Amino acid sequence: MIPVTVLTGFLGAGKTTLLNRILTEHHGRKLAVIENEFGEVGVDHQLVIQGEEELFEMNNGCICCSVRGDLIRILGRLLKRKDKLDGILIETTGLANPAPVAQTFFTDDEMKQSFRLDAIVTVVDARHVAQHLDADDESVKQIGFADVILLNKTDLVSTADLDQLEARIRRINAVARIHRTQNCALDLDHVLDVGGFNLGRATELDPKFLEPEYPFEWAGAYRLPAGTHELVIGHTGEDHDHDHEHEHDGDDAHEHHHHHHGNPNELDVVILPVNSLEETELTAARDAAVLVFSDWESRTKAGDPVKPGATLHRLLLDDGNGTYPLPIAQPGLHLVFESCGHDPLHIHAAGGIVKPEWQQDFHAAHEHSEAVTSVGITAAGELDGRRLNDWISELLRVKGGDIYRMKGVLAVKGSAKRLVFQGVHMLFDAKFDREWGGDEPRQNTLVFIGRNLDRAALTERFKECLA
Repeated sequence: MIPVTVLTGFLGAGKTTLLNRILTEHHGRKLAVIENEFGEVGVDHQLVIQGEEELFEMNNGCICCSVRGDLIRILGRLLKRKDKLDGILIETTGLANPAPVAQTFFTDDEMKQSFRLDAIVTVVDARHVAQHLDADDESVKQIGFADVILLNKTDLVSTADLDQLEARIRRINAVARIHRTQNCALDLDHVLDVGGFNLGRATELDPKFLEPEYPFEWAGAYRLPAGTHELVIGHTGEDHDHDHEHEHDGDDAHEHHHHHHGNPNELDVVILPVNSLEETELTAARDAAVLVFSDWESRTKAGDPVKPGATLHRLLLDDGNGTYPLPIAQPGLHLVFESCGHDPLHIHAAGGIVKPEWQQDFHAAHEHSEAVTSVGITAAGELDGRRLNDWISELLRVKGGDIYRMKGVLAVKGSAKRLVFQGVHMLFDAKFDREWGGDEPRQNTLVFIGRNLDRAALTERFKECLA
């Protein structure tokens, strides 16, 4: 099948600059270029340097169903050529939502048999995109649909602002590969025939992308005797030897401070007793803690007791410090979950400071203003084909308008081959490709990118499809 690249980006981001690079560089590919313009008079084709590639122009005012009809006719003509094309590049208007163009390759049988949507490439103006994202306009959708993002005009923005912008883009679309460019200068192998629907790239970008997010960042297991002890937060003027030797999840630049919603003088804590440090016990306690963290908090002032059990204690600190009585009725192991994995956290018992016997950092859920997010799910095991079909059908019917992109690799019971699927809004395509390797785990991996996605609900409904 002929790979198709959809090039999008808001007005002035640099799409024409990138297109001219593709038309003039010696990349050895024979390409057809299809343009779509907004406006009554075609201008873009006059700005594009003429090369050996065949250039088509659609001037229909906007990307819509009529344009999709034109696109299908042009693609049909291209199929009748005697010489085979190495690829097709479709440049959309800067005001366009790229979904209708992408949907073309899901709706028409001839298109599905002859072409494959290789990638949606979005060019982003690093200097001005923030104001568009704040307005929640089509630029958010362009980023949400992207497989590859060129963060262009980086010479006009400071490194710190670029880092902040890239983090914001990651929150909208954690799957896309981001390249920082000036004048869209980069190796075209990063743009053409990149296999944008290769979900493995998501874990290349962020190994923890498919891990569930938690409302806490750290947990530690303390073995405590019966009696009333002290939970001490921050520095109390004593020189305690308390060393947490563990690695934190997230970026190296993540700063740890006790906080709740940015308040440095609030820290959420849940303490749950466990019988052992067996994996099943730890998993059950972690899941229980997630539910407690989602419940109403008990605002706890310094000097008030912090009791173990299904209570979310919001500790009210004084300049990051506080001491709280910790009554333990039954001796044994207690897991302390806290909303920010920050040292020092001390438990003082009669014999001195108690150190955790076990501890773990968690991939914390980060709050942000964008409604467009990514949800990744991974689960071992095989899927019941009928349940899977029923779930996908219901999901597309109810949430299809909010799902910009979906893709995944699934293991279906009774089939030796991987089921690879991809979708745009309510359009969905799935097919079996190669067989699972002998040593390859039958692992289900899928991702949704869209608006107002419920991570917990998606994960729960997916797991109900397991055979």
